[in-house]
Amino acid sequence: MTMNSYSKMTAAEAAELIQDGQTLAFSGFTPAGAPKDIPKAIGARAKAIHAAGNPFQIGVMTGASTGKSLDGALADADAVLFRTPYQSDPTLRKSINEGRTQFFDMHLSMAPQNIRYGFLGPVHYAVIEACDVSPTGEITLTSSVGAAPTFCRVADKIIIELNKFHPDSLRGLHDVYEPEDPPYRNPIPLFRPSDRIGAPVVKVNPKKIVAIVDTNAPDETGGFSEIGETTARIGRNVADFLAAELRRGLIPKSFLPIQSGVGNTANAVLEAMGANADIPTFEMYTEVIQDAVIKLMKQGKIQFASGCSLTVTNAALKDIYENLEFFRPKFLLRPQEISNSPEVVRRLGIISINTAIEVDIAGNVNSTHVLGRNMMNGIGGSGDFARNAFLSIFTCPSTAKGGKISTIVPLVCHLDHSEHSVQIIVTEQGIADLRGKSPSQRAETIISNCAHPDYRGLLRDYVRLGGSGHSPQTLSAAFGLHEQFAKTGDMRSVDWASYH
Repeated sequence: MTMNSYSKMTAAEAAELIQDGQTLAFSGFTPAGAPKDIPKAIGARAKAIHAAGNPFQIGVMTGASTGKSLDGALADADAVLFRTPYQSDPTLRKSINEGRTQFFDMHLSMAPQNIRYGFLGPVHYAVIEACDVSPTGEITLTSSVGAAPTFCRVADKIIIELNKFHPDSLRGLHDVYEPEDPPYRNPIPLFRPSDRIGAPVVKVNPKKIVAIVDTNAPDETGGFSEIGETTARIGRNVADFLAAELRRGLIPKSFLPIQSGVGNTANAVLEAMGANADIPTFEMYTEVIQDAVIKLMKQGKIQFASGCSLTVTNAALKDIYENLEFFRPKFLLRPQEISNSPEVVRRLGIISINTAIEVDIAGNVNSTHVLGRNMMNGIGGSGDFARNAFLSIFTCPSTAKGGKISTIVPLVCHLDHSEHSVQIIVTEQGIADLRGKSPSQRAETIISNCAHPDYRGLLRDYVRLGGSGHSPQTLSAAFGLHEQFAKTGDMRSVDWASYH
């Protein structure tokens, strides 16, 4: 088979292949590496079919979140029957929270395995962004790997969006390795972040590739806002804590690999670590490689980064592509079940740093829901790392909505990470080290060090409500701050006397 023997189509022609009720698996991990033209064309097809009075919705699987041309376009067309395992698009989020789209929130390391097992049913099409496809079915991915290898394996048919924005010289930046399935699976042979264990390409039967759609479009990864003082203080607190742990001998002198979540706070933490002279050159073993990582690589502070995606601004991506020989030995992109593997995370001794929506006085973390009902994005990979990390850190500002919300609460309204997986809490107020502390000691440590001064008295008053017991909780008042915000729009006006 030659390259010319693959069927070339427009995005609209490829969209015509898709039928109502089918399940599609799209490449991408964040907007990095996500198809753009084909999902937009499917959205346009859905709108036309709906206008004619007929149904059209598809199941959507991805590696993680995607861009506006995928999740946004499909949600705007009311074309998403179900979605898994993670999302961040506002239009799709609205559809999920209104009950029009069913969303299955999953640990990202588990998604490929669950799909291979068939837990979510058949995959009719895999839609994969690539920068090159060989006549023998070797697919060179673009700026992410995500779950693309598994999608290609299990899908009945494959459609390639061949995106020439990404050079075909990317071959070699990906380390494609799928673990065996039970029973008696062998260990994943990865012992350092820089170990290469797989292939540079996804290998498929070329007969499965039913269409190739040419495009030339950058990733839809947006830039982050300027790092504010609150976020910068959180970053400095994390860096200062890690430097102090080094001095105490609780972190090896050579340091440990870092996993960092996505967003402004993650970038602030990495920049603070880079600026801290007491923190040595370090490696990353993480999901997303962000702008701060690229900056610190160029400064010599980060020597290697293993990730699942290059979730960077287009300016940073252009810099990488123009200086590919400098960056080529400095990072690898892996499938998410390897980048997030609990086995590998535990073996390498990862320091994990993730973001919370709220934390309670026991140390439980809510990463996903607002007021217990509305989904924000999903758990992502935070659980993969936090439960298995050498050191598990969660960060958040102490307040939100101009102080009307405390992120430190008596009891989280949705639990994603239990107190058993959370060791360190960091806000701009300070650091709560929860290791070796009883529930009452954890409560006082979190209130004293992490809560905003406006809420410390209220939280201590709540603790006193409970009287004796191993854990300082009062069932009738546990959601008092949340209830007060729902009633008045300000948690600070809670009156604990009404709960006696």
